Amino acid sequence: MAEKQATFGAGCFWCVEAIFDALNGVVEVGPGYAGGHIKNPAYREVCEGRTGHAEVVRIVYDDTLVSFEELLEVFWFVHDPTTLNRQGNDVGEQYRSVIFYHDEEQRKLAEEYKRKLDESKAYENPVVTEISPLTSYYDAEQDHKDYYLNNPEQGYCCAVVRPKLERFKAAFADRLK
Repeated sequence: MAEKQATFGAGCFWCVEAIFDALNGVVEVGPGYAGGHIKNPAYREVCEGRTGHAEVVRIVYDDTLVSFEELLEVFWFVHDPTTLNRQGNDVGEQYRSVIFYHDEEQRKLAEEYKRKLDESKAYENPVVTEISPLTSYYDAEQDHKDYYLNNPEQGYCCAVVRPKLERFKAAFADRLK
């Protein structure tokens, strides 16, 4: 097994974690914060938009089972990459669409995929996904880990996470664990 990592921000990390956790080849998914200007941010600080961090997930994956390109396909499918600093009712730079690349290959693949989406007019509006190097990453507090799994009946989970997860599972049924 060849483990690699990817770090994506696509809105609330509770949604994104639940989705990638169901994908075959993904070994581990953890919620965290990246792209900000302070060390060791807390959830409240990030939610208030005071740190510049995005809510992200760090994905550890077996690249013999799932490729970075396939992770990108899921990433762009599960959120709206055309809204700046917003996913649905979640508004602020902490919810921005962002790929924090770990190496030059990931940068090239992400930029190429984004360009192809724009050229093909896959979305009505241009893709605004930020593609930046991962310079720092901080794990989110433990109560955010496996949030949907541990809180499936919580209001946000019922209204937002579950519908996104069900839509993903229907579209990627052949790639689920």
